[in-house]
Amino acid sequence: MLRFTEDHEWLSIEGDVATIGITRYAAEQLGDLVFVDLPEIGTVLEKGEVASTVESVKAASDVYCPLAGEIVEVNKLLDSDPAMINRSPEGDGWFFKLRFANPNDAATLMDEAAYLAIVG
Repeated sequence: MLRFTEDHEWLSIEGDVATIGITRYAAEQLGDLVFVDLPEIGTVLEKGEVASTVESVKAASDVYCPLAGEIVEVNKLLDSDPAMINRSPEGDGWFFKLRFANPNDAATLMDEAAYLAIVG
């Protein structure tokens, strides 16, 4: 199941784990990404907390945790190749995987049609 946030994160949900990254729209707005600060595995975050930071040639931007839970994996490829996010923002450019605390929280996120309606 694919879900989206108003902060331009996408989530691919399988069971109680969500793979999280930024949307194509967000990647295009940021421009060429040159650095990503990923969270540590085992970090427990609340919904809305800053989970990661990305830096582009234009600006730095925070990536928020869309659901409360624990970081169980990070995309280490981004350490050496942050531009992967620009090339494949909703695929190989994912940021981290989160085991979320409350399965009902995912129901509060937008589906793709709702997200596309807000970004035009």
